[in-house]
Amino acid sequence: MAADEILLLGDLILDVPEPDHWLSGIAPILREADCVIGHLEVPYTTSEEEMPGDVPAPGADPSHLDALARAGIDAVSMAGNHMMDCGAEGLVDTITGLDRNGIAHSGAGMTLAEARRPAMLKVGNRTLALLSYNCVGPELCWAADDRPGCAYVNVLATDGGPSRPQATLRDIDPASLAAMEADIAAARASADGVIVALHKGVTHTPVHLAAYERPLAQAAVRAGADAVAGHHAHIAQGIEIFEGQPIFHGLGNGCVVTHALAPAQDHPARAEWAARRQKLFGFEPLPDYPLAPFHPEARNGMIGRLLWHADGRIEAGLIPIWFEAPGRPVPAGDKAADVISYHLSSGSSAGLPSLSAKDDGRAFMLSPA
Repeated sequence: MAADEILLLGDLILDVPEPDHWLSGIAPILREADCVIGHLEVPYTTSEEEMPGDVPAPGADPSHLDALARAGIDAVSMAGNHMMDCGAEGLVDTITGLDRNGIAHSGAGMTLAEARRPAMLKVGNRTLALLSYNCVGPELCWAADDRPGCAYVNVLATDGGPSRPQATLRDIDPASLAAMEADIAAARASADGVIVALHKGVTHTPVHLAAYERPLAQAAVRAGADAVAGHHAHIAQGIEIFEGQPIFHGLGNGCVVTHALAPAQDHPARAEWAARRQKLFGFEPLPDYPLAPFHPEARNGMIGRLLWHADGRIEAGLIPIWFEAPGRPVPAGDKAADVISYHLSSGSSAGLPSLSAKDDGRAFMLSPA
């Protein structure tokens, strides 16, 4: 049996018109795969409710979920810091839209048990379980037995305050770590493979991993994960092969096009955050990227690639992509060698073991250097 190809995308936000256009550069790549998993960053809803706890993201047009399905995306992780920004109604609308399109999902639900439940995906003649956890807060978006929200791993803030995206997060709460490990073990017992999505890290900062990130991802592998897909930083954060299993510490953006991040807007909290973000992280967004005003280095993108062999062995690689102005992902083309060099060197700069990459015609497959 030939290996099944699983592709991993980072953050997905489609809250501007013509969603098929923004995905069209990478859609042909995605449609060729046996399974494609991305991270849904914001709710897709008409609700205008704004929940406290983080800089609120607006809900994207629910019909734009149809474009994800048309582009070949089979499943999404949902546990992130913005999924509850439009309240319970926003979450219900999002889940309804995903179900309408046959897109599997994990990481958010009307109770904590629902949020922790894995999505079970058919890949060839095997079953792949997808689990999803928010590791950056805010705590108000976390699900409980009687409250909708996200599955989570609680990483404690050094200032003693609640977990939140702008805090310095360091120590992993043992109880929530054990809960994640139990979920992985249970999924491992009922599926042929397990992928764990972790919304983690420090945003908008090149080649930087917080102290908790490697221990948390490695714990997921030890518990039974075949691969770990990280996202949240909106810039790639390096790849690690740990005990033979790939950890994508930060996939960067999959496709993010939104007006909510631009400094010029009439929403006070978002405008204030756009200005503060530039001071906090020390970068100026490129002027020709109004829909994706991220760190300039974030244009070096990737699609994670897993080859799942018949014997269960996983080979990891990446497909280099580039974000053309004003934020559309496309194949890297003649920039591919530079993009690959960026990802390999950024991982080494972050303290990860060095990797080498070999071009197989579709992707660059990775191995220890």
